[in-house]
Amino acid sequence: MNVFDELFARLTPDSLIRDAAANGEGITIAVVDSGIDRSVIETRHPHAKPIEGAIFAPAFAPYLGKQSSIHGTIVADILLRIAPGAKLYSADVFGSLGNSEVETVVAAIRHAMDVWNAKIINLSLGIPEHKLQQLPKRNQLLRVIEEAYFRDVLVFAAANNEHPVSKSYPAAFATPLISVDKGLFKDPLQFLYQLREQIEFQAHSRGYLGMFAQEPATSWATPHLAGIAARILTLRPKLKPFEMKTLLYWMFPGNSASG
Repeated sequence: MNVFDELFARLTPDSLIRDAAANGEGITIAVVDSGIDRSVIETRHPHAKPIEGAIFAPAFAPYLGKQSSIHGTIVADILLRIAPGAKLYSADVFGSLGNSEVETVVAAIRHAMDVWNAKIINLSLGIPEHKLQQLPKRNQLLRVIEEAYFRDVLVFAAANNEHPVSKSYPAAFATPLISVDKGLFKDPLQFLYQLREQIEFQAHSRGYLGMFAQEPATSWATPHLAGIAARILTLRPKLKPFEMKTLLYWMFPGNSASG
C-alpha cells in the first residue's frame, strides 16, 4: 500500500485536515516577509513555539523580535491559527529599506533551507516582473526555487492581486512551487484547485489581525494553504512537493469560492 492508498483509505478530505493530530507539530515554516512582531504573536498564541529568525536587509543581522511592517505578522498569525503546532522562523527581507530585492529573497530562501531546515517556505510577497528583466536575476530566483523542490521543501507563493495585468514572481514559476490566488470561503480550511494561467490554487484570503487583513488578498490566502499543508505534513512529514500538490488537488478539485 503506497502513501496515497493509505491516506485515501483512512481519510476523507475533511477529516484529513481536521484530525486532532494534524496541527503542524514538528513542521518548520520560514516566513519570508517583512518580519514578525514576536510580542504580538506571543499574546495571540501563548502556546506557540518561540519564534526565531534573522534580518536580511539592508544587511544580515540577528532577529530581535521586531517587524519592519505588520504584513509579516499578519501572515504568521494566520499560519498559527491554521497550524498551531508549527515552528515559525522570521526572515525579514525588507528591514529599514521598505522594499526587497531579488538577491535578498534568494538569500533568505537559501538560509531557510540550509540553516533552519524549513519544510515550508511562505512567500506572501511578489517580485514584479520588471525587476526580473535581467536574465541572471530571473535565473537566480528560479534556481533556488527548483533547489527547494528537489530538497523536498514546499514553497507557497502568492499570486499578483492585480493579475492578469502583470505577473508576480516567484508564483509564476508554477511547476516547482505551490502558487496561491485569493478566494473567499465559508470555512478557512477550505480551498480549491483552479488553474488559471500559471496559478493553481485558491485559498481563503482574509486575515485576523488589523484592518488590512480584512481586505481579501493573495498575501493572506497563501498562509492559509501553507498552514493546511503543515497540518497534512504532521501526519505524513516525508511527502514530496508533487505528492502534496496531488493531495491538495484530490481534496478539493472542483469546489467554488463564495466571493
